[in-house]
Amino acid sequence: RIHEMAFAFSRKTNVANGATALRGRASVQAVKLVQTRRIATAASGLPEALLFDCDGVLVDTERDGHRISFNEAFKRKGLKHEWGVDLYGHLLEIGGGKERMTKYFKDVEDVDPFKTIKDPAERKQLVAALHLLKTDIFMELVESGAMPLRPGVKRLVHEAISAGVPVAVCSTSNERAVSTIVRVMLGPEVAAKMRVFAGDIVPKKKPDPAIYLLAAKELGVNPKNCVVVEDSRIGLQAAKGAGMTCVVTKSSYTQTENFDIADAVFDCIGEAGQERFSLSDLAALKDKNQVRA
Repeated sequence: RIHEMAFAFSRKTNVANGATALRGRASVQAVKLVQTRRIATAASGLPEALLFDCDGVLVDTERDGHRISFNEAFKRKGLKHEWGVDLYGHLLEIGGGKERMTKYFKDVEDVDPFKTIKDPAERKQLVAALHLLKTDIFMELVESGAMPLRPGVKRLVHEAISAGVPVAVCSTSNERAVSTIVRVMLGPEVAAKMRVFAGDIVPKKKPDPAIYLLAAKELGVNPKNCVVVEDSRIGLQAAKGAGMTCVVTKSSYTQTENFDIADAVFDCIGEAGQERFSLSDLAALKDKNQVRA
């Protein structure tokens, strides 16, 4: 009986050790796959990753998407606030919807909701609830297909995927909203390959480079070999702060912003036949940056 128990224990141990070894080999293989991909893209001169902002880059969502959704959320909660086109343009200098509302409500503390809500924890809770409602309203707009992709986005994304270059979205917006935009606008096949880094995944939002540094770490790539497509100055600052090459495609709200530190500035990415740049153009910009460095 003791002999049988010892044999069973030994067998379980061997199985467990075998499973651990398999997991270990799988982990090593995954690392080797990432390393192989990095070597291949480096050898070809292509970026190790192509990273996109969402709002204003994939879709010009700010004026007729997010702004309208914020106003509808205020209305449903009985708050007498309405963000006009010009006011919202100024508020976009603040990264993140919750941060944007907090700053605005503090600036108008003589009216509700911050007139009657003084406790910081209660204010934070209110803003969070408003932002959840706003996200639901925004997602209804996205699902309806009311906001098309900007010119050339799909072309460049498919070009990168076909070349084996990882693609991802790095945004200060709510993760659920960004993932829905990717799934609805670019399709489930692209969504399965396009990582989303968004919302409160990092403690500091753009212009802090945290979101781009996290993406590089998670994708297993060198930040200096990544290329970013942004539309705003705070996004540009975040990308350059991470040591990445950054191309700006101006959006409706960022036409007059200062992009002096950008590697290139365009009105859009551009459809086939009218493209402003291709993946190989981005690779050339990256190489030019590295020579300068």
